[in-house]
Amino acid sequence: MVNIQDLHKKFGKNHVLKGVDLSIVNGGIFAVLGPNGSGKTTLIKSILGMVIPNKGTIEVLGKNINKSSEYKYQIDYLPQIANFPNNLKVKELIKMIKDLRGKTDLDQSLIALFKLEPFLDKKLGNLSGGTKQKVNIVLTFMFDSPIIILDEPTTGLDPISLIRLKDLIQAEKIKGKTILITSHIMSFVEEVSDEIVFLLEGQIYFKGSISNLKSKTNQPDFEHAIASILQENYA
Repeated sequence: MVNIQDLHKKFGKNHVLKGVDLSIVNGGIFAVLGPNGSGKTTLIKSILGMVIPNKGTIEVLGKNINKSSEYKYQIDYLPQIANFPNNLKVKELIKMIKDLRGKTDLDQSLIALFKLEPFLDKKLGNLSGGTKQKVNIVLTFMFDSPIIILDEPTTGLDPISLIRLKDLIQAEKIKGKTILITSHIMSFVEEVSDEIVFLLEGQIYFKGSISNLKSKTNQPDFEHAIASILQENYA
């Protein structure tokens, strides 16, 4: 699905990615974690083609992303902050995205799932942060692509919507999709993830299951395992 070899990225003198190697062959849910400045966002944006690495190769679905931009249509991306045009109505935004990316009727079931019907005729600038996030989720999941990247997907969600999001992510996993998630909510990560990809100072410190991470750090639970890594490297 995704294969990354010897990826480097510098911003001026700041060497953000330092030879990242990452191979995700089969579908599943992978949480990309790490402290601020570890390279998470740069790695995700490199996969999306939003950041151009200084060195290294990225293959998505078996194709080098530098040779074609068509692969981007095989990725659904939920950004951490969605900057919607404030003057557009929700239904107008959904229609605009469908016109750009292609036909789909999955938006209807997603609108129903997140109870967005009363907001379709409202302007995006008048919506709460949580409602905007639900619109963001609809736009992300309505094209049925094989790879999904979710950057802090739980932001602003009420408990019921969070449960629906978790169910939606699991349903996509059952379809064999590859799902990359970044999140600061460790309980959410622990509940949904199959594997952890932990970045530290621009390199992958750990890749594997949560149980293996707890064994590696000799900690009784996930949060303490993560804290142990941070304390060991930043104390």
